[in-house]
Amino acid sequence: MDKTMILVPGRTTKQGVGLIDSKFKKDYREATTTVEINVEDMARLGLEDGCKVKLRSADGVVTVKCTGRRTEDLPPGLMFIAYGPPTSKLMGKDTAASGMPLSKHLEVELKRVS
Repeated sequence: MDKTMILVPGRTTKQGVGLIDSKFKKDYREATTTVEINVEDMARLGLEDGCKVKLRSADGVVTVKCTGRRTEDLPPGLMFIAYGPPTSKLMGKDTAASGMPLSKHLEVELKRVS
């Protein structure tokens, strides 16, 4: 099953606290390697909390685990992940002269990893 969805990377408190401690410790790694997906999308795609998914953009591919979010928190068709090494692999090099790669509307293919 390949499903195209929109990925929105961003900052989170858990990621920030983990970053203060160390990028190499569990809290930071967990925050930056877990993609949040609408629970209705997860049910439709046969995904469960904790399963691994492959995300493929025009610029790269990563494998992360997924967790569900209620529709009130994350609309269907959108996914969220904290900035980190996986998101960097999915972003292109274009910064629109801002110094930060364009990242707020990444079209990605989602596929469950067996």
